[in-house]
This record gives sequence, structure tokens and C-alpha cells, in this order.
Amino acid sequence: MDPILLQVGVSEVASAVNFTWILVVSFLIFFMHAGFAMLEAGQVRSKNVANQLTKNLLTWSVGVMAFFLIGAGVSSFVGGSGFAWTAGADPSSWASSWLYGAVFAMTAATIVSGAVAGRAKLRAYVTYTFLLAAIIYPVVTGITWSGAYFSQYLGTTFQDFAGGMIVHGMGGIAGLTAAYVLGPRIDRYNSDGSVNVIPGHSLTFAVLGTLILAFGWYGFNVGTAAIFTSGDSGMLFNGAVLGRVALTTTLAMAMGAIGAGAVALAKTGKVDTLYVANGLLAGLVGITAIPNVASWWGAIVVGALAGAQLPIVFGFVEKTLKIDDVCAVFPVHGSAGVLGTLAYPFVAAGGFAGVNAVITQVAGVLAITVWTVLATGLVFGVLKALGQARVSESHEREGLDIAEHGVETYPEFSLGDDATMTDGGTGPYKTDGGVVSGASDSSSDLQSDGGREIEGGEN
Repeated sequence: MDPILLQVGVSEVASAVNFTWILVVSFLIFFMHAGFAMLEAGQVRSKNVANQLTKNLLTWSVGVMAFFLIGAGVSSFVGGSGFAWTAGADPSSWASSWLYGAVFAMTAATIVSGAVAGRAKLRAYVTYTFLLAAIIYPVVTGITWSGAYFSQYLGTTFQDFAGGMIVHGMGGIAGLTAAYVLGPRIDRYNSDGSVNVIPGHSLTFAVLGTLILAFGWYGFNVGTAAIFTSGDSGMLFNGAVLGRVALTTTLAMAMGAIGAGAVALAKTGKVDTLYVANGLLAGLVGITAIPNVASWWGAIVVGALAGAQLPIVFGFVEKTLKIDDVCAVFPVHGSAGVLGTLAYPFVAAGGFAGVNAVITQVAGVLAITVWTVLATGLVFGVLKALGQARVSESHEREGLDIAEHGVETYPEFSLGDDATMTDGGTGPYKTDGGVVSGASDSSSDLQSDGGREIEGGEN
């Protein structure tokens, strides 16, 4: 029997490869949720770990449905293309692009959970996640990626390749706003305004989450560049852009960790591990808006600055603004995203991008910031006025794992079924891994990280 030759054109093959590429990197970005879960769980008290993990699970589950049914259409409508509900189109044309948009939207949503950890009601967080995925985030993408408003009115396209400002900056600003409305955790601040450190329960989890996020970030940045593009001579391999994005992403990541560690060393005489981890992420956030256009030296500069600003901005938020941003989401995602986005005209590979580029980048950052602050403040403000934003003091002290979910992440540290269970006579265990205050020996000030209570020290 004669073989049957498949007649497939170059463009069809290239489209198939690009389609597969988008799906694979979408799965890679989805895996970042494991990183967020570990990073955030590590930075909260052990009595709140299950609550944080549950919020991460529900962020994806609730948010992705809201984005599918409402958000994608809102983005299209704001962008000027009408309300195009995705399920009404040909699956071959929208399925991969919709999923890629969804994993970006869910990344913006999950950032907020780290800022409000330890005191937000689950129902309040889920309500905000729904509204963010359905309206708040889609409006941001509608005026940027889906629309042409900046090029139409300012003559220059707003440069944000993979969401440095649109996803991460927006999420960080939303988190800061929500944390401000909710107020700080109990005992975070003394009556004189001094700060008490409330350490996370597992530095190991936090670093593991950091590295998972860094791995997934290649899906964010490199994944945004298609393997093949259309050109005058047909389908062209997009190797130059892919290579530049991979290079600048890696350089900025490394310099973010170095910059944060260096500033922490200068401030305290010690290299804070959590600052190094979060600095690595800040470097990634800083380059995410511009990895396709930044020079190699620009990536180094942006990464170093994004990392260096982390301890400084965190201290300002904590001590001056008195906002309890538990997982430092604003300095990691918010201010680092703003910095990288605004840096574009000055670190572009082809030299200074021009005054119009500066104006457009500033306008884009301001538009996203104003909308995010107003929308987030309104949602949490209404929830707070209704008494549905924050758990009660007793529930906060007890721990959200028990109060909100009826489970204990570490039951061996709890009272369990036997209220007389003790640690050898020094007192009954608490759900945060310490012991009940007033116990008979000096171990009563033990923290869940194995250290002792620190009053007013550096975080």
C-alpha cells in the first residue's frame, strides 16, 4: 500500500507548536500556586496554616470560574471589543488563550491573601477574589493588553510584557489596600506604636515556595513569547526574543536576592534569609514588565534595585504607615512592579526610549494604582461596615484553622482530646506551637519557630 503523505503547511505546524507551548506554560504558571501556598504558609503562624492553604485552593477554584463566566468578557468589553463570552466562540480559537489569561488573573488574586493573613474572614476573602477575577483585574487588562487606549491617546504603547504592573503591581497594591482597611493583627503594635515581630512558623516552607515560584516564573516571562511569529517570509523562529527574556529574567532574579541581602546586611549586620528569598521574587517582579526589551545590564540594575528596595519599603510600610502586610506582598509585588515598569525607558536595549515612553509608563502605573485602590478599598470597606471583613478577637487568638475550618495543621501541639496533656509539666500546648502563657517555667515565651519572643526587633 502506498503511504499517504500528510499535506500540512508551515503555518499550521507553527500554530500547533505555539498552541502546545501556550498550554504547557499555562500549566507551569498554574504550578506557581503551590509556590504561593508554601511561601504564605511558611510566613504565618502554625495556627493559621490550614486557613492560608484553603484560601489558596479557593482562589483558583472560585476565581477561575468567575474569570471564565464574567471576567474574560469584561476585559474584552473594556478593551473595546464588546462583551465576548468565551464559551460562545470556537474552542480552537479561544481555549488556550483563555486559560493563559486565567492563570495570570489567578496570580493577581492569590497575592492578596498573603497581605491579609491571620485575621481576614474566609468569606470576605472569597468575596473579594470573586470580584477581583470578575471585574477588578479584567478592567486593568481591558485598558492595557485588551485595549489600545495608551497608544491612541498618548502615542506610545504601555510596556508591560508579562504583567509586572498589570498582574504583580496590581496584586501588591490591592494587598496593601486590603491590609490597611482590615487593620493589623492583634499584638502587632504596642500602645506606643512600636512594632512586635510575629515570626512565621516555617522558614523551610517559605524558601521552598520561593524556589517553586521562581521556576514557574519562566512560564510567566519566557512563556509570553511565542516560539514562532509571522513575518514577510513566512513563519519565523522567535529565538532572539526567547533568549533575551530568559537571560534578563535570570539576571534580575539573581540580583534581587543579592540586593535584598546586601541591604539587610547593611541595616542589621546579618543576612536575613527571608529578605533574600523575597528579594529574589522582587527581582523577578521588577523585570516582568520589560524582559523582552531590557538590556542585559538593565536587567541587573532593575533586579538589584527591586531587591534593595524590599527591606526599605517593608520597614516604611511596617513602621511609618503602620500597615500589617504579613507576607510583604507590597514590597515584593507592588513597589517592585512599579519600579520595573517605570524603569523601561531608561534600561531599554536600544537606548533611552524617549519622553513619550516615560509619560506613558507613568500614566499606566497611575491608572492601575488609582483603580485598584478605589475598587479594593470599596469592597473591603463595605465588608468591614457590615462586620464581615475580620474574625473576632477570640477567633484570631485561637487561630483561624480551628475558628474557620475546624481543623488543626499540627494537632500534636494542641490540647487534643485530653485537656491535661502537657509538655512534661510545664503547661499545655497551644495551637501555635508554643505553650500557654503563665506556664510554670521560662519556656512560656517560646515561639512557634523555636525561638523566643522578640520585642520590637527587625523582621
